[in-house]
Amino acid sequence: MQNQWDDQEVDGLEHDLLAMRVYSSQLLGRETGLVLHGGGNTSVKSTEVNYFGESEELLYVKGSGWDLDTIERPGFAPVKMDTLLKLAELETLTDVDMVRLQRAAMTDPNAPNPSVEAILHAIIPYTFVDHTHADAVVALSNTEEGEARIKALYGNRVLIIPYIMPGFILARAIFERSRNVNWQELDAIILLNHGVFTFADTAKDSYDRMIDIVSVAEDYLYDTTNLQFCDSSSISLSKIVSGIDKGDIASTALPLMDIAKARKAVSDLKGLPMLVMTSRSTSVNQFARLENCAELISRGPLTPDHVIRTKPTGVFLQEPVTAVIDSFARNYQQYFDHNSSDDVQCLDLAPRWGIIPKVGSVAFGRSLKDVKIIADIIDHTLQAILIAEELGGWMPISEADIFDMEYWELEQAKLKKGSASLEFQGKIALVTGAASGIGRACVDELLAKGAVVAALDNSPTLEGLFTTPSVISICCDVTDAIDLADAVEETVAVFGGLDLMVSNAGYFPNGDSIETLKEESWDKSLSLNLTSHKNLLTSAIPFLKQGIDPAIVIIGSKNVPAPGPGAAAYSVAKAGLTQLCRVAAMELGEFGIRVNVVHPNAVFDTAVWTERVLKSRAEQYGLSVQAYKTNNLLKQEVSSKDVASLVCTVLGDSFKMTTGAQVPIDGGNDRVI
Repeated sequence: MQNQWDDQEVDGLEHDLLAMRVYSSQLLGRETGLVLHGGGNTSVKSTEVNYFGESEELLYVKGSGWDLDTIERPGFAPVKMDTLLKLAELETLTDVDMVRLQRAAMTDPNAPNPSVEAILHAIIPYTFVDHTHADAVVALSNTEEGEARIKALYGNRVLIIPYIMPGFILARAIFERSRNVNWQELDAIILLNHGVFTFADTAKDSYDRMIDIVSVAEDYLYDTTNLQFCDSSSISLSKIVSGIDKGDIASTALPLMDIAKARKAVSDLKGLPMLVMTSRSTSVNQFARLENCAELISRGPLTPDHVIRTKPTGVFLQEPVTAVIDSFARNYQQYFDHNSSDDVQCLDLAPRWGIIPKVGSVAFGRSLKDVKIIADIIDHTLQAILIAEELGGWMPISEADIFDMEYWELEQAKLKKGSASLEFQGKIALVTGAASGIGRACVDELLAKGAVVAALDNSPTLEGLFTTPSVISICCDVTDAIDLADAVEETVAVFGGLDLMVSNAGYFPNGDSIETLKEESWDKSLSLNLTSHKNLLTSAIPFLKQGIDPAIVIIGSKNVPAPGPGAAAYSVAKAGLTQLCRVAAMELGEFGIRVNVVHPNAVFDTAVWTERVLKSRAEQYGLSVQAYKTNNLLKQEVSSKDVASLVCTVLGDSFKMTTGAQVPIDGGNDRVI
């Protein structure tokens, strides 16, 4: 592990203890082999003068909700040291009361809640304290002879603590053990199956000790197994899996329909839509090829903190995936019943990750952030398992200890608070014609309601248009059936399924009479305004059948109920499209897929309405362009955003009992009425 300390970056900050604390915390947080997504905590002790002119000792400790890699000064909660040390003297204290008393001892009521390990930080008699869940050290301890190996490796320079539940009981245990400890002889505390504490009176010395302790473990693992932890799960596994054809690995296709089915089953168990992230990195793929990988993923997490995100075990996703996930749910219920007491609320029964045999891993989460966190944790966990297996066998903490962590009273308290989510949180949408006008507005509205979106268009402006990871931009010619099928599959591969679809791509041909209408104009309109939508339905329906409350909105036109002269090619195609929607509603209703049409009119901030087309249409009605724009009963111009808002309403719960409908959005058109 590389030491990233740079004296130039902290030049002049030596006397600002909190600034030094921020700097070294960020260094630790950037190293995924030390902490992942909110893991670990750090602190610094400081003497300050309060409002009464009195000096008091404070512990600035990482606050809840902050990640070490991005933490800043406001992320540290200032807590009175005398209170923390008095709490350490107590023989018993519930963690809920501990959190309450720690918050009451804060000198800044606007700061975040202090870490649950604040007392532990307080009793370590050094200015700076660092705590990580270092992969190498935890992997070493998660073996049958882990404690003996650690003792032999570090000797008396570390204090070894057998696994104890985090919170007050851990702080109390270390408080008791530390009574007879010569702290000057120690470089670290190693909590078996949990992590590492280092400490010193300067930020640099504490950081240096952490890097050294972890590097010693990494070197030992490499010397013993010829394996090492690497970024992006690029661990060398030649000793674990030999004779695998690398071309075979590269050619293995992800079973997209199985992933969509798994997502549906997991979402049903969770009771909420879930996103999916798959990984087929070299190490994950090779782990998935181990003969005993199904048994290995049933033993427990890398470190207990991960169980809150990952649940105790993964699911082995072999055919039939729905039955496998149902079996996971039954096993989880048995695990809960076996370990629970009457006052504990059971969590949902859905898995959070799994292994696709011979392919890779899959993670399930409510948001892109959640699913990325789980996927990262699993990548690190699988590396640790492979290394531990070479050391004699993967052996994490007991089921009872895992349960105690998963059902920690602090986590149960969070459940009772509940949390609100956006309407389309966890849902996956696809929008065609997404680079401008109604399509772009639909993408924006779906994002605002929490969905992730595949934005399809063949316009060169699509690239770089959406900068959020919640959108994948797919350059696609919707008149090419193969292009469309590939785009649908890419959507499923990236997000795990398909729930909502806005079939919007369209084209308004020249205003030619039937007498002068050219064949190519007629064919182009039918191809883009009708056939492309049929091809999209053909490709999407199999995945929509596995969707969560699946719904389709097709963008029609006022020209269906009220066509105008010079619009034969457009009106006929849109009329056929509406008829296609009605048939689709009848065919797909039994699968719970709703199909509705929205008929806009006079939406002029779209690519369809070029200046030339707008002027031509206005002249046909004998109106000025401005009068044509507001030629409706409400005398209002309809915008793309207005249409997008209606589209999302039709896709949403308000229309859950409606299918096969045609909904106008035209400001009130007298010819339609």
